[in-house]
Formats: sequence, C-alpha cells, structure tokens
Amino acid sequence: MILALLLLLQLKVPDAAQFVGQPQGTPVTGQELNRRTNEVGGLLRCPVCQGMSIADSPAEMAVNMKGQVRELLERGYTEEQILRYFELSYGQFVLLKPKTPIIWLLPVLALILGSVIVFFKLRQLEKAPASRTPQPATPEEDPYVARVRDLVGGGKP
Repeated sequence: MILALLLLLQLKVPDAAQFVGQPQGTPVTGQELNRRTNEVGGLLRCPVCQGMSIADSPAEMAVNMKGQVRELLERGYTEEQILRYFELSYGQFVLLKPKTPIIWLLPVLALILGSVIVFFKLRQLEKAPASRTPQPATPEEDPYVARVRDLVGGGKP
C-alpha cells in the first residue's frame, strides 16, 4: 500500500493544454493575478471541505488547487478554460455553480411530490369505511372459545 502511494506521488499532473487546449487569454500578473485567483477560486468547490470554495478553504488540497489556478492564470488561460480543466479532472461536483439548474430543482420537486403522496394517502385513510377496521370477536361468536368451554366446563356458564 505504501508502494502504491509512493507511485501516485511520483505521477506528473497532466498539463492543462491536454484537456482544454492552448491558452486563449492574456497572462495575468501582480495584484490582478491575486484578484483573479481568488475570483476563479471562489467558483471551485474544495473536495475536502465540500461546503467551501478553494479560495476560502484552509485545506492543503484547496491550497494546491488555488496554486494551480494561479499558475494557469499566469500562463494566460481564461476562466472558462480553468473551470473546464477542473471539471474534467474532478467532475462537475467541483463547480460551486452547477451548469444545469435541475440540480437545484430536484430537492424542491421531491418535497412537492412527497407532500402530494402524503396528502392523498391521508384522504384515502379518512374515507376508509368503518367496516374495514377489524372488530374483536366476542366469545359467543368465536367457535374456538365455544369448543374450549365445551371441553372444560361442559357448556356455557
């Protein structure tokens, strides 16, 4: 297991050009680089913290990802290219703002559907006739109790 970890550490991180092509923007430096790094980092989710952006997260992985963002901006990659690079590397989960709005709508739709189901089930239970509920049998009607009484006491008391 340690050997596998050491091999993974020696793997080279693929170059962004393999994923998103050549830089299409202008290289950024100085204060603009810091501002853009935080801006783009605010759009990416930290894989460790999951609730924070890499711009806000103190996790080592977030710091490394922020360093990658900085390096890509220095080389002239655009925001869209950087987001695409991280999406291809980590999946759509890494984007704090998902591309499809259905991800935001699914929980609301599930809540509405659940409420409708509960409403109709409650109405169905209210409309159920009283004859559906089982009534406890009286001893006179129960043939088993009558048979036991015949065997034990010789008839009804």
